Amino acid sequence: MGLSQENCHMSFRLAAIVTASLVALAGPATAGPGAPGHKDSASALLGSPAAKGQGRLVKVEMTDNAYSIAKVDVKAGETIRFQIVNKGTLLHEFNLNTAEEHAQHKPMMAMMMEHGMITVDSIKNLKMKMPDGTVMAHTEPNSVLVEPGKSAEISWKFTRAGTLDIACNIPGHSESGMVIPLTVVAR
Repeated sequence: MGLSQENCHMSFRLAAIVTASLVALAGPATAGPGAPGHKDSASALLGSPAAKGQGRLVKVEMTDNAYSIAKVDVKAGETIRFQIVNKGTLLHEFNLNTAEEHAQHKPMMAMMMEHGMITVDSIKNLKMKMPDGTVMAHTEPNSVLVEPGKSAEISWKFTRAGTLDIACNIPGHSESGMVIPLTVVAR
């Protein structure tokens, strides 16, 4: 028996509440440049941001909870222009990062939900001052939040071989399958 859309939303809300509660017990988190899940160094991300609109086009559609492509293969030195469209009913993230950084980023995303920066289907505020004086933000060049019916673009120049993942770190989404392996091969 399948879940109705309303039951599906309730399941995601429950997962988000449970995750946010666990994160709250663990203590505050920050998410500025260099914070967990937002490592933007060229060595960690096998490259760096490219000029908008540059590179080979890779179209990615997001639904609840899946990406439209199974993997991305890139050659070192290649620039990829990711055209991202959210065709689902939930807010989704496109985050290009290492598996380790994704694991560190998930608690920050749960904290963003807990503090009302994001909801299951919308972005309320991309920056928020926390009670401890730190600033929580979601503004790195390797990551974008996309509301239902909206689109975004990330252009990235991959300079060396290695592996990354594209993932949605909103609570429960990557666990439901929103992960795309990305492999950069040497020329």
